[in-house]
Amino acid sequence: MADFPSKVVTETSSPHSQSSHQGGSSLRGLATSVTTRMDMSFVRSIPAMLMVAETVTGLLHWALIAGANYMDEPAYGWVMFVAVTLWILTTILFLILLLSVPQRLAVVPWAMTVMMYNGVATLLYLTAFLTNAATVNVFKDQNFYGHFGAAAVRPLIR
Repeated sequence: MADFPSKVVTETSSPHSQSSHQGGSSLRGLATSVTTRMDMSFVRSIPAMLMVAETVTGLLHWALIAGANYMDEPAYGWVMFVAVTLWILTTILFLILLLSVPQRLAVVPWAMTVMMYNGVATLLYLTAFLTNAATVNVFKDQNFYGHFGAAAVRPLIR
């Protein structure tokens, strides 16, 4: 026991890490302080699976409209805006939940935030559906009539 203090090393940093903090161009100190942790239990949950399904069908929804000549009818600008915006926001929300951001930002009421997002998204998808369904007959004699008909059904899947 008498020789224990002589075996203790009190050095807390290496010479390489001090040079990077003293004006070096390396970002090692920043990279080591940021830790990303994926929540694998979230990936297997029902909300995550529903978000993945919503992302896939949302991509199909706006791809069907973008693949056709939707500029002939101004109402499809709204449908396209809703489809793309909510697809991007759903993807961002999925990544936020996947990377365990709610555990790091506990000041945000995440349950209320997700509930409000889903409520607003439902209302926007409903308006997009009504707009799309009301104007689909304009394209009845064109080749991509089926695209708009299929896109009108997609918001109902939410």
